[in-house]
Amino acid sequence: MNTGEAKVVAVTGASGYIASWLIKLLLDRGYTVRASVRDPGDAKKSKHLLELDGAEERLNLFKADLLEEGCFDSLVEGCDGVFHTASPVLLSVSDPQAELIDPAVKGTINVLASCAKAPSIKRVVITSSLSSVFVSRKPLTADVALDESWFSDPVYCEEIKNWYALSKTLAEKAAWEFAKENCIDLVVLHPGFVIGPILQPTLNLSMEMILDIAKGVQPLLGPVYRFVDVRDVALAHIKAFEIPSASGRYFLAERAAHVSEVQNILHQHYPTFVPLEICENIKPSGPKFTVSKDKAESLGIGFIPLDVSLKDTIECLREKKLISF
Repeated sequence: MNTGEAKVVAVTGASGYIASWLIKLLLDRGYTVRASVRDPGDAKKSKHLLELDGAEERLNLFKADLLEEGCFDSLVEGCDGVFHTASPVLLSVSDPQAELIDPAVKGTINVLASCAKAPSIKRVVITSSLSSVFVSRKPLTADVALDESWFSDPVYCEEIKNWYALSKTLAEKAAWEFAKENCIDLVVLHPGFVIGPILQPTLNLSMEMILDIAKGVQPLLGPVYRFVDVRDVALAHIKAFEIPSASGRYFLAERAAHVSEVQNILHQHYPTFVPLEICENIKPSGPKFTVSKDKAESLGIGFIPLDVSLKDTIECLREKKLISF
């Protein structure tokens, strides 16, 4: 018997990078999946989901908008669990409140409010980010190892205009408060920079940033990232739902790496795509603090190495003809 046989779960933001992989793994494990998208009729956003193994029998698409109260009621009714992945990921915005903060915070509360009405739900798993963890005035020297006790400072996020980190921090804070007040069993996952193969047909933000790094462009968010494979992130969501003892927050990062390390790895595999002069363009710098794997590994997550993730990323983009060399 498959792990998810006879179980029904809901996934918000279904057409996204992480959600697409989550739905694939859920279907592979026998779950019936209810998936919310903004427009079920938009074939460009949902075709790859409908083509997954098991989708014809066990995947149903629902229309939902993060800012519409009550619109998730029908999605979560009768479900055993809910995975809330929907939240905007934007680096440049003209109206932070409308474009990032409201969809993240109000959207999270709207989903949880619908969950509070559904007694069948055993647990809710929310996708947050390491951005809601390390953006504060605390020193981030090389000897620092972040664990699940760390939280970003919303006042500091606002001061430095890191609107994405602010949206994720406020959304997580609101989620914990609502879950406590409404007796919801909540688990929150915090992926770092997510890479690995894509299932959707178009480039997402992290893929665009990997291609920029490959071209020698200095990324907007700094020189050092905590990388994690999308397949590990999706599996961690499922483990966080399936394992009864799972609780609290889980940080997801295979390791910290400077963009120059990424370039060197890509050069070793694809010297014509990332020539040596690109690797010499950006020198190592910036705080290379680490993120504890202990709690994530307690879920049974054995992180895919960065080298493998990067190679699989490029191979996938080539197969989809999103890059050529």
